[in-house]
Amino acid sequence: MVKINVGVFFGGRSVEHEISIISALQVIHSIDRNKYNVVPVYITKRGQFYTGEALTDIQNYRDLDRLLNRSKQIVISNHNGEKVITEYPGSMFRKGRLGTLDVALPVVHGTNVEDGTLQGYLEMLDLPYAGCNVLSSALGMDKIAMRMVLKEAGLPVLDYVWFYSKRWFSDPAGIYEEIESRLAYPLIVKPANSGSSVGITTAADREELEDALDLASSFSNRIIVEHKVVSLREINCSVLGDYEKAVPSVCEEPVSTEQILSYKDKYMSEGGKGMSGAARQLPANISAEKTALIQELAVKTFHVLDCSGVSRIDFLIDTDLDQVYVNEINTIPGSLSFYLWEASGKSFTELTEELIQLALKRTRERDNLVFSYETNILAMKGKGGAKGIK
Repeated sequence: MVKINVGVFFGGRSVEHEISIISALQVIHSIDRNKYNVVPVYITKRGQFYTGEALTDIQNYRDLDRLLNRSKQIVISNHNGEKVITEYPGSMFRKGRLGTLDVALPVVHGTNVEDGTLQGYLEMLDLPYAGCNVLSSALGMDKIAMRMVLKEAGLPVLDYVWFYSKRWFSDPAGIYEEIESRLAYPLIVKPANSGSSVGITTAADREELEDALDLASSFSNRIIVEHKVVSLREINCSVLGDYEKAVPSVCEEPVSTEQILSYKDKYMSEGGKGMSGAARQLPANISAEKTALIQELAVKTFHVLDCSGVSRIDFLIDTDLDQVYVNEINTIPGSLSFYLWEASGKSFTELTEELIQLALKRTRERDNLVFSYETNILAMKGKGGAKGIK
């Protein structure tokens, strides 16, 4: 049997770089080696691509310079339809071709990678890839655009105010007035496009709001402010599938040590395990009716944002009002939420298998669509020609 070459992409120019490494190595060691050849593709914080077996051992990342010296810097190109991995820089004294890729499995988190950037690169290569497309990745990463779309679709989201950070620095009085006229304290202030709770803080009054806005501005040029739910329970649910069929996982309730679920809560509770090592109640101790509602909203969110692969949707429950809100979607969740699927009866290996097959299915469907015409209008003579009518 000819094995499929799966490139697992991870790292990148993101504040969640190290979390991506943890997630990716979990994925790499879960893929069925009887069916797939696994090719690690590590993206450095400078945007360089590397491959090599040494990249599959978490211990090697303690000395990154030594690890990169043991690995090979590469470029990936589309050569007559083949997605070829070539050593970089090339040399006349050795063969630069290292192999090919058949499908990509992005396991990246945060800006410059999860937000559609890497997906766009894979689209340009015409390399099939698992997970969300460019649009759904971008929407999922942008807390403002995501809320706009979800609200338009009738999904429950908290009231919010958003603005550019430049306006905060030039007109703080106007920002205070807009926020305080529309929202009541306490508030939560977030950068528009960060993940893993990076740059997110609460504010009980104007003094704390000022500090929170300063912090959020250091991570993004757009800021969103929401009313903080005081009597809060946070519930997460994963969804797996595509536009035709999407199924929800069991629900979990993360355990927070602070006012909000922090980066430390998510990733540093048990070092080296990523989201799978965070403290949680699994399954969440909520009623069957509430579980069914959250699972229904999770699938609707997944479909409204045109997601594919595996995502995790995070919910807020206001226990005083008994109201459920969609908080955000993680289009490439930490550890791919494999622990939620294991609790739902699907092994990590089965999860990665389904993700790869969904990627190949999307490519088969995409091949039936028309993206360009074979006619070269620049070679046409007579009327029209180069001027066109656009």
